[in-house]
Amino acid sequence: MSASEETPATPSIADPAPLGLAGFALTTFLLSAANAGWMTSATGNAWLGYAFAYGGLCQLLAGMWEFRNKNVFGSTAFSTYGGFWIGLALWYKLVAGATPPAGVTATAYAAQAGHDLGWILLAFAIFNTYMLIMSTQVNTAVFGVFLTLEITEIVLFIGNFAASTSLIKVGGVIGVITAIVAWYTSAAGVSNGIPGSKIRLPVGKPLFGSSS
Repeated sequence: MSASEETPATPSIADPAPLGLAGFALTTFLLSAANAGWMTSATGNAWLGYAFAYGGLCQLLAGMWEFRNKNVFGSTAFSTYGGFWIGLALWYKLVAGATPPAGVTATAYAAQAGHDLGWILLAFAIFNTYMLIMSTQVNTAVFGVFLTLEITEIVLFIGNFAASTSLIKVGGVIGVITAIVAWYTSAAGVSNGIPGSKIRLPVGKPLFGSSS
């Protein structure tokens, strides 16, 4: 077969990780700023639309593209947290924002919703624990994202179970830190993915094993 008759190689796709991380970071930042009590002149619900569109849909798409890249860690992480944001937004609209059932006061229903959220965050903290362990084989920046996220989820699920405004605020501040780490990791992926880029942001080596 001549060179002109050869089947062209399937081109590789661009790395979807920076998009997934950016969607996660922005939505986490908006919700965490509200949890920290910083949005005193806002509704506090700026995160909601972005939980559907950016942290949700765009991150879910990044996860699907990671399947195309045969990246099991990235596909699992981005698809799961894309689903997390969409699910959280749906829960907020359909459950937390619903009219309390007959015989249940608004105060009691709010407390029940807080426990709902505690269970949701506990479940994702369990998922995040093994992803945190696996992230030690990726790079330091990704490990930092999962480490700060783990702390955020633990503090928030305890705060919601205990109905502790103070703990929820602390979780919000740690969530903002998580968003900043994720934004940095996203920026590093963009900088390192531009051919001939003169800006290279370090992501560090894997703590264990190899990133290959």
